[in-house]
Amino acid sequence: MTESNGSEVPALPDRTEDMPDWEKRFRAPRVSLPDWAEDAPDRSVFVSNATGTYELYAWDRATGEQRQVTDRPNGTTDGVLSPDGEWIWWFDDKDGDEFGVWRRQRFSGGEDELAAPGLDPSYPAGLALGRDGRTAVVGRSTDEDGTTIHLARTGEAPVELYRHRESAGVGDLSHDGSLIAVEHTEHGDAMHSALRVLRPDGTTVAELDDTEGGTRELGLEVLGFAPVAGDTRLLVGHQRRGRWEPMVWDVATGEETDLALELPGDVSAEWYPDGTGLLIAHGFEARGELFRYDLSERRLVEIPTPRGAVSGATVRPDGSVEYLWSSAAEPPAVRSTAGGVVLDPPGMKSPGSVPVEDVWVEGPGGRIHALVQKPAGASGPLPTVFDIHGGPTWHDSDSFAAGPAAWVDHGYAVVRVNYRGSTGYGRAWTDALKHRVGLIELEDIAAVRAWAVGSGLADPARLILTGGSWGGYLTLLGLGTQPDAWALGIAAVPVADYVTAYHDEMEALKAMDRTLLGGTPEEVPDRFEASSPITYVDRVKAPVYISAGVNDPRCPIRQIENYVKRLESRDAVHEVYRYDAGHGSLVVDERIKQVRLELDFADRHLPPAK
Repeated sequence: MTESNGSEVPALPDRTEDMPDWEKRFRAPRVSLPDWAEDAPDRSVFVSNATGTYELYAWDRATGEQRQVTDRPNGTTDGVLSPDGEWIWWFDDKDGDEFGVWRRQRFSGGEDELAAPGLDPSYPAGLALGRDGRTAVVGRSTDEDGTTIHLARTGEAPVELYRHRESAGVGDLSHDGSLIAVEHTEHGDAMHSALRVLRPDGTTVAELDDTEGGTRELGLEVLGFAPVAGDTRLLVGHQRRGRWEPMVWDVATGEETDLALELPGDVSAEWYPDGTGLLIAHGFEARGELFRYDLSERRLVEIPTPRGAVSGATVRPDGSVEYLWSSAAEPPAVRSTAGGVVLDPPGMKSPGSVPVEDVWVEGPGGRIHALVQKPAGASGPLPTVFDIHGGPTWHDSDSFAAGPAAWVDHGYAVVRVNYRGSTGYGRAWTDALKHRVGLIELEDIAAVRAWAVGSGLADPARLILTGGSWGGYLTLLGLGTQPDAWALGIAAVPVADYVTAYHDEMEALKAMDRTLLGGTPEEVPDRFEASSPITYVDRVKAPVYISAGVNDPRCPIRQIENYVKRLESRDAVHEVYRYDAGHGSLVVDERIKQVRLELDFADRHLPPAK
């Protein structure tokens, strides 16, 4: 990679001698899918860890020049390129606390400047930039105001267009800047948004709401306005057939065009640059595939990709598709249907890992999909790590993950469970956890645990429960509600004391918790108590390791300290690692340190094989 003066940006030191494969996977340079400017397609931005911290980079495809845009101690990943390609907007928070302001820098380089003067610091709630180079629609969230959305134009004071206590966000700005799409949850269901289209003066053009006053819990999402001047079509994601699918909504006439793609999994889409077709991204059973949908012929054509996970895709002006692909066995790469790898950063190459095995287990709420990795040639029973994903509205896929690969390198089997609450298996599966939060996911994990032991894969005396964020929450909750099932637990940035977490967390997550649990801690205290790990802390038998970011707005530090004090009060075996960042770290050395500490904790506390 190159700086603006053409000199080489230093890649991560190639200290491959005596470096274990698991560490190489973290240190190997990575890049995100490049985002390109609609009216200047040779200009792109991407995220890379090339210098050891994840930062934004500008890439001029015409000259090949690449330069680092941001340089902050704790890294930067939130950035947007303006449609004219002149400006890179990036979000400036303090040490990962996610509370800050948007700044911008010219694509060619130079000093950063405040992008929307007059808007106080906040949590971000979406951003859309206009093609005129001077207009932005900025979403903000604060504890005091809820969500506000503002129209900001260069040289003018920002104008408030929208305000509501419940969570909302900017969806998109139309090609000509005359229409603004907003996702909102004014009905109080933070899991299922409704849509509103506004004019720049704040007046309403159109509404779309599939919740029917809360009696029918169906969500909508903005996928983008048609990229054509004067076109009032909005691409929308809906759940009307029990999974995410796209449709086209003409906000001027109200006409809805149902695509009825008949694909079994969740489907997302984006426009082809001329507006005549859609790039379809289909996720099904932990893998992804791509299609082109021709709107005039209503025809779906597959775009060949290798078997694995497609983590993002975009259509270039020439019709070629660039996509970020990986599998559990093969590291990620940005590929193109035009052939070859789009971005190949310098430095060491990441070692591969072992492929996943798909396992389906009958559970209390239906068939549960789990992904299993184990050391090549190993036979059970093995020490086994149940690595639980966060979200909870997320899912594990057949994608490359350095963390699970590190456990495999150290002789462990790794099991990842797409429990109820996970995405990718239909709306009913995702929404099933409501009101029995945490407990229903653990029922599914317990069913997969029983399979792992019964199949001979897992040593029942050497089972580790671990995860980050919601996975860390489920780890602590599982150690307390299933104390005889786990030999030890490793929880990263967890919810530990749900009531305190609710009062300290960012406003958008308060709204989500009210939806999941049916109210506030004061309104439904029994539900918060039943779903809180601290309720069961005195039942915990296994050694516990916890890591926490001291600036985390999602799983704040005070509620973790409350849990730790309870462990301390009864001399329970535990260790706590606190680091100066937010909800995870963007610094490679810090990530490696945390994995090393987790592996060491397991090595010291896991019982020996019998």
